[in-house]
Amino acid sequence: MTFLERTTDARRFRQWEGNVEADYIYTSGVAGERFFVALRDDGKMLASRCTACGLDYLPPRLFCEDCFLELTEFVDVPPEGRVAAVTMAHLDRRGTPLSRPQVWALVTFEGIRGGLVHRLLVPPAKARVGLAVRAKLKARGDRVGAITDIEGFEPVRS
Repeated sequence: MTFLERTTDARRFRQWEGNVEADYIYTSGVAGERFFVALRDDGKMLASRCTACGLDYLPPRLFCEDCFLELTEFVDVPPEGRVAAVTMAHLDRRGTPLSRPQVWALVTFEGIRGGLVHRLLVPPAKARVGLAVRAKLKARGDRVGAITDIEGFEPVRS
């Protein structure tokens, strides 16, 4: 049967019993690799910059979303960001209840389009939109070049 043909007889469909292995490996890509190497080696975050539009993107991209220019320039992300959205997780990724809720936030940075979703290192009662935060990184020797090199975002002490 081709894509354009139809059937109303379910017996014509084929099926197989058993399990299908589905292993996926996602790469960070060229722009993501620069981000993770800078995070690991220098303890800083990078955004990609469109020299035509003047837009900076986080996470970094290879092409501008507005003008489609290839992005080859990278700039440092400011150390301080703001919580743009916040939520509480009461279950882990497997659906098991957590002993205490985790706070997650979308953190944005002034002048940069996009942001990062990560843990917010505050008690649930102190989590709020607009909170000034900065990334808390693992010790240099413990960083591996992954998003988990950021332990979370903590409030900026004034």
